[in-house]
Amino acid sequence: MASSGTYVVIQIVLKEKFLGTGSGNLTELENAINSQASLGYRLHTITTAASGSKGFGGGDRVQATMVFERIV
Repeated sequence: MASSGTYVVIQIVLKEKFLGTGSGNLTELENAINSQASLGYRLHTITTAASGSKGFGGGDRVQATMVFERIV
């Protein structure tokens, strides 16, 4: 009988910098990954979806959904 794994799902919205290119909060993404790793999980899957602009000066948003799997 196969053992069932334990998973954690986290979503983070990556915001484009006001000036320039790239994400303004990649550190938040990195911290989420490192936090789960310290709890014994590994990143299993990550998907992204564009969610468009939030108005004046808001820049585009990308929603990252990460699935972490418990390391046995």
